[in-house]
Amino acid sequence: LAAEGESLEQSNRMVSQFMEQGSATLSDLQRQRGQMRGIRGRLLDISNSLGLTQSTMRIIERRDITDAYLVAVLMVVTLIVIYFVWIVEYGE
Repeated sequence: LAAEGESLEQSNRMVSQFMEQGSATLSDLQRQRGQMRGIRGRLLDISNSLGLTQSTMRIIERRDITDAYLVAVLMVVTLIVIYFVWIVEYGE
C-alpha cells in the first residue's frame, strides 16, 4: 500500500510539473502572439510606405520621360525659330 501511495504522489508531482510546463508554454505563446502582432503592424507600415514610395517613383519616372520629350520638342522648335529668324535677317 505504501508503494501505491508513493506511486500516486509521484504521479501527482508529474501532473503538477506538466501543468506548470503547460502554463509556462501558454504564457510564452501569449507573449509571442503579442510580439507577432507588433511585427505584423510594423510590416504593414513598411509595406504601405514602400507601396507609396514605388508609386511615387513611377510618377517621377513618367514625369522624367515627359520632361525629356518636352525638352526635345522645345529644342527643335527653338532651332526652327532661329532658322526662320536667320532667313529673314540674312535672306537667301
